[in-house]
Amino acid sequence: MTHSLIRIGIGGWTFEPWRGGAFYPEGLSQKKELEYASRALSAIEVNGTYYSSFKPQTFENWAATAPEGFVFTVKGSRFCTNRKVLAEAGESVQRFVGQGIVELGDKL
Repeated sequence: MTHSLIRIGIGGWTFEPWRGGAFYPEGLSQKKELEYASRALSAIEVNGTYYSSFKPQTFENWAATAPEGFVFTVKGSRFCTNRKVLAEAGESVQRFVGQGIVELGDKL
């Protein structure tokens, strides 16, 4: 018998309505939201990568904040995904992959 892992996650972790006790505990600083969410769930989709690029250090910091076994998914850049001719996205895909997502390591 094969066992599969189902991950439960959210798209992004910075969401105002989740503050103040709805999901995040009352008084939790915004700086600690990723740390909290990554311990309450097993995965998070990084939505921000759709809109802009990030520095490798940012990905490294996210990976360091999340516990072992946690997984990030990264949303493809709009410059890669929103094209009439997807075959023309090569340069955008290279830029997206080259921005430093590998710094997430085994959490990607």
